[in-house]
Amino acid sequence: MSDETGSDEAAKADAVLAKLRLSSEQGGKTLTPAARRALAEVEERRRQRSAETVHACNRPKEVAGRAGPEPIRYGDWEKNGIISDF
Repeated sequence: MSDETGSDEAAKADAVLAKLRLSSEQGGKTLTPAARRALAEVEERRRQRSAETVHACNRPKEVAGRAGPEPIRYGDWEKNGIISDF
């Protein structure tokens, strides 16, 4: 009895997986021309933004800056023994 139940569950699981596989191969809904244009515009904006982005390794070095952890990030600022907390 338990073997039949196990094989039935396995058959149902295989059927579900087959349906999922078919739906993913079909690619989902067909896109309207307006949706295709919108996706093309978004892709173009992403390319432009990535071209304009300055990466940390390309930024100029800080001159006469503070050593150690960034005070804004950690919330404490100490200079010449005077501490301010903001």
